[in-house]
Amino acid sequence: MDSNTINGFAQKTAPCAGLRIGDAAPDFTARSTTGDVRLSEYRGRWLVLFSHPADFTPVCTTEFVALAREADEFERRGCGLMALSVDSLFSHFAWLRMIRDRFDVEVRFPILEDPTLVIAMAYGMVRPEDHDSSAVRTTFFIDPEGKIRAMACYPANVGRSIPEMLRTLDALQAVDEGPVLAPANWLPGQNLLRQPTAKLDDVFAAKDQSDWFLREVKGRPRT
Repeated sequence: MDSNTINGFAQKTAPCAGLRIGDAAPDFTARSTTGDVRLSEYRGRWLVLFSHPADFTPVCTTEFVALAREADEFERRGCGLMALSVDSLFSHFAWLRMIRDRFDVEVRFPILEDPTLVIAMAYGMVRPEDHDSSAVRTTFFIDPEGKIRAMACYPANVGRSIPEMLRTLDALQAVDEGPVLAPANWLPGQNLLRQPTAKLDDVFAAKDQSDWFLREVKGRPRT
């Protein structure tokens, strides 16, 4: 299978924009700054797959500096990082060298080349009629079973929040530990919410009018 191939199909059959939370992340093989990468090889751990409009651009550079500095935090949570853009592998190399020399940080997670946009189209990062990936920056949170658990999309002129990416990952991992919900602005160590009851007797027996559906439970401590 050559690089930039989705599920073994050629580019003309690959586009399948419209992925939703709960869908299986389309598999692919592509060249990257760390060697050839196959998405399915990440099964068994979390993965954040994200697109960036182009190398050597202001916002993308700040994002990669910030992500490289927090890469250990993602790794501590059992989560890999994987970036994607239309730029060539050698453009990626030159950009990463500039980042290292200018900001004293090395980007060691893989950056994929996607010159034909086949991966970007398969993930709905761009529309099938688009000819470049400069419109948006999209993020997919993929769980150890290869399912898409969360997505975020920003315009090209607005950078992502790395703390929010980590918070989203923490929340997804926390709710997987039991029948609980993560409330607004939740952070590790704070209380979670119990799943609401589906029994009328429990509703009538609750100590007040909201306790049956809005009840806190102890969250896991921050590690």
